[in-house]
Amino acid sequence: MHSQDLLAADTGMGAVTLRVADLDAMTAYYRDGVRLTVLAQQGGRVVLGRPAAGGAPGGRTVPVLVLEHEPALRNAGPGQAGLFHTAVLFDTRADLAAALYSVATSYPQSFTGSADHLVSNAFYCTDPEGNGVELYWDRDRTQWSWTHGSVDMDTVYLDPNAFLQEHLTAEALEHAGSRPGRVGHVHLSVGDVATAETFYVDTLGFETTAAVGGQALFVSAGGYHHHMAMNTWNSRGAGRRQLALGLGLVRIEVPADDDLGALTARMRDAGVQTADDGRTVAFEDPWANRIEVTTTGRG
Repeated sequence: MHSQDLLAADTGMGAVTLRVADLDAMTAYYRDGVRLTVLAQQGGRVVLGRPAAGGAPGGRTVPVLVLEHEPALRNAGPGQAGLFHTAVLFDTRADLAAALYSVATSYPQSFTGSADHLVSNAFYCTDPEGNGVELYWDRDRTQWSWTHGSVDMDTVYLDPNAFLQEHLTAEALEHAGSRPGRVGHVHLSVGDVATAETFYVDTLGFETTAAVGGQALFVSAGGYHHHMAMNTWNSRGAGRRQLALGLGLVRIEVPADDDLGALTARMRDAGVQTADDGRTVAFEDPWANRIEVTTTGRG
């Protein structure tokens, strides 16, 4: 691909929106378990994330999740496309350990597994309404290995108790609420990988970083191991989603207006219907997962 067809190297992920049936229970899980901070709450909408560094007035907060109360909706049926998990990235292993300890003590039944992926340490949970959650920490990029353009990742058992014993500190526990993670990547369930590659790589402008046969695809900007992933493990052959609880919106952040303009042109050239207000362009992927791309104004 030409460089002008790629997302900017410092592209990142923004807040994920979930449509929820029990707003109070879901807020409590992400606040008291994952230890995100409630940044705003109005009516049936709660924004949780990372507060401004040091609590400084006027500092930049980092939204991670937006919960929208939709009690009239129902869960999607089995085998449908949608969210596989939202992955929350922590700055240090101590911060990750504090979040893991909090989930394990407050919501022990939500824990589903753990893995050393070579590029990262990851722990997996399921929130009270069945949405997947990954809590993880990245090894330094100098420790990642690449083979013929693909990042080397694996799934090696990671003992959560040993991880806590090695990395949990009183200081991290005390400050867990003031330095929670941010969205590192978003993993989707889709109907087929080839269509996902056409959309997310050829059109949207991510680069493929790894693939698992015809079952899973990992994509990123700027050489990250993955900003997004798509798999068919539970959803092979799924068509477009119907309105349901679960994933409402995936946000991608590009650094400059020119990056947003180039992306918008690519989507329109590919025949993707978009809504564009000059700062945000919105569209749907082939499974009706809603995507918004915004500019952070850094470029």
